[in-house]
Amino acid sequence: MLLNSVFDRFAQKSPVAVMVRSLLEHVLTPASVDALFDEHAESQYTRELLFSQIVDLMGQVVCGIYPSANAAYQKQRQSFSVSRTAVYDKLNGVEPQVSAALTRQTAAHLTAVIHELGGALPDLLPGYRVKIIDGNCLAKSEHRLQELRTIAAAPLPGKSLVAPNPALMLAIDVFPCEDGHAQERSLLDGVLATVEANDVWIEDRNFCTLGFLLGIAERQAYFVVRQHQNLPWTVVTEAEYAGVHEEVEASPQTVRLDNSETDETLRVRRLELRLPQPTRDGDRVIHVLTNLPASAASASVTAGLYRKRWKIETLFQASPSALESEQTRLGYPKAELFAFCVSLVAYNVLAVVRAALRAVHTREMVEDNVSTYYLLHEIKGVYQGMMIAFPDAEWRRFRDLTTAQLAAELKALASKVRLSAYQRHKRGPKKPRPERTRYKDSPHVSTARVIANRPKRKRSP
Repeated sequence: MLLNSVFDRFAQKSPVAVMVRSLLEHVLTPASVDALFDEHAESQYTRELLFSQIVDLMGQVVCGIYPSANAAYQKQRQSFSVSRTAVYDKLNGVEPQVSAALTRQTAAHLTAVIHELGGALPDLLPGYRVKIIDGNCLAKSEHRLQELRTIAAAPLPGKSLVAPNPALMLAIDVFPCEDGHAQERSLLDGVLATVEANDVWIEDRNFCTLGFLLGIAERQAYFVVRQHQNLPWTVVTEAEYAGVHEEVEASPQTVRLDNSETDETLRVRRLELRLPQPTRDGDRVIHVLTNLPASAASASVTAGLYRKRWKIETLFQASPSALESEQTRLGYPKAELFAFCVSLVAYNVLAVVRAALRAVHTREMVEDNVSTYYLLHEIKGVYQGMMIAFPDAEWRRFRDLTTAQLAAELKALASKVRLSAYQRHKRGPKKPRPERTRYKDSPHVSTARVIANRPKRKRSP
C-alpha cells in the first residue's frame, strides 16, 4: 500500500517521468535486449556482464541523469559483478550492427504503441509510407586515446545515416559507420536493403546517385530527391510552368535516367523550383527529381514534400541534441556510435510520450506548445529520486503489459500532465549582428562600467 501511494504521488506530480520509465521497462526488457545481442554480435560474447546492463547504464548517461559512464557505474557499483575496466571494454567493443539493431527493434515496438495510442501525425502523402534519410557526423572526440594525443587534428569517431518517419516522429532506422571520413554514399547499399514497396524516400542531393535511385524504383518504391549536378540525365519533354504554391514557382518536365552499365532506364519528373528565400548555400533555384506519379503527387505537392524535409530534418537534429547523444570522452568509435544509437532509443521514447500527449490533449495543442527540452529537463530532475522511492522491482509489471494495456496506462498518465509546465518559447527573427568596437590597448571591458555609460532614457512628462 505504501509503494502504491508513492507511485501515485509521482504519477500526479511528474507523470512524464513515470511515462518514460514505464516505456523503458516495457521496450528494453533484459531478455529481449540480451537476445538481440546474441543474434547480432559477431566477435563479442556474454560472460558476467550482460548487454542489457550497459544499455541501461548508457541510457541514463544520454538522458543526462549521470554525466558519464564512469559516474553511472560508480553510483550503481553494487549492481555490477565486474570491474569498471570490464564495463569500458564492453562499451568499446559493441559492434555497429548491434547498436543499429537496438534502434531498429525498439522503434518497431514503439511504432505499435503509437498506433495503439492514435497519436500519429497526419501522413505527408496519404497512401504512402514517407521516410526521410539524413546524415549525421558525430562530434570530434577528446584526445584520450594514446594514438590521438600527439595528433592536433580533430578525431572523428564515426558517422551514420538516420531514417526518421515524419508521421510517427520516430527514428526508425540507423546505419552507423566507424570511419568518420567515410562518404555518406558508401552506406547507401545498407539503406537500399531496407527499402520496401510503397515507400517514399525524401533525400538531399548527397543521396542522388544513379544506383540508389534506380534501386528504389526497382523495389516498387519512390523518391523525392534534390538533383545532384553530377547525375546524368536526358531531356524527354521541356519544362512547363505549373503555377505557384506557398510562394514556390514550379516548372516540371520529364527526363530519363540511364545506367549504361546495366542498360537500366527510368523516366522521372524533374521539377525546377524557384524559392521565395535562398537556401543556406544561396540558391534561389533548385531541381528536384521524383518517380512519384503525377496523379498521386502534383508538382506543387512534390515541392511541398521536399520543403517539409528541411523542417523535419531540423527538428530531428534539434531534439536529440537535448539529449547527451555524443559522448566525446569515450573516444572509441564503437562506443560513441553505441551511445548515439542509445540516444535515438531515448529520443524515440520521448516521441511516444509526445504521441500520448497528442492523443489526450490534441495534436495542435502539443505540437504548437510543448517543448521536448522541458520534458527532458523534468525527467533529469526527477528520475534518480523516483528510482530511490520506487525501486526497479516495482516497475517490472510494465514488462508484461500488452500494447493495448500500455497505451491505456500512458493515456491515463498523459491526462495528468499540465502542458503549461512545458511551454515552448518561440524566438523572434534573428537580428543582424552589430559591428563591434575593438579596444587597441585593452582586450577586456568592465560590464558594470559599460552599463553605467548607457544613454539616459528620457522620461515622458
